[in-house]
Amino acid sequence: MAGLTAAALAAVGFLAYRAQATVPHGLGGRPGASATPAASASKAPRDKRHPTALPGGSGTGERVVYSIDDDRVWLVGAGNRVENTFRVSPGNVDPLPGTYAVTSRSKAITGTDGLLVEHVVRFTSVNGVVIGFSAAVEESAPDTGTGTAVKTGGIRETRTDGEAMWMFATIGQKVVVIR
Repeated sequence: MAGLTAAALAAVGFLAYRAQATVPHGLGGRPGASATPAASASKAPRDKRHPTALPGGSGTGERVVYSIDDDRVWLVGAGNRVENTFRVSPGNVDPLPGTYAVTSRSKAITGTDGLLVEHVVRFTSVNGVVIGFSAAVEESAPDTGTGTAVKTGGIRETRTDGEAMWMFATIGQKVVVIR
């Protein structure tokens, strides 16, 4: 069983690397390549009375906004209208604040933590660890504690939220990461 898991993880890693390597210039999700000053601010302003309100300084236009500090995502449509917002559970490797684009998607794969995940939406990598949103199909929670040897960049959503992300964040969709 361990051999199959290792082989699956190696295959997923290889495919993620190949997908990242074939992304057109400008969609590569490299921090700083297309980062906007507003998105890379140290901490976007928050509305203390409405903690789920879209933070100021989180960019413009249709986009996914992900707050590292708040573990929250906003799906922002036309006219800066929030279509959905939900809490997420990040892995142990965070993306840098900045503006990225969705580079690849997978309907279902095995995550680096060994769990079957669906609605995978990738947008960058950090030191070889692919970062993206996904929903675990299995009920058990992934081991993302600091003691784990596996580096995980999966930002986990519920299955319902994962489906909303999947429908919204197609290839090339802007992803703004804030503190």
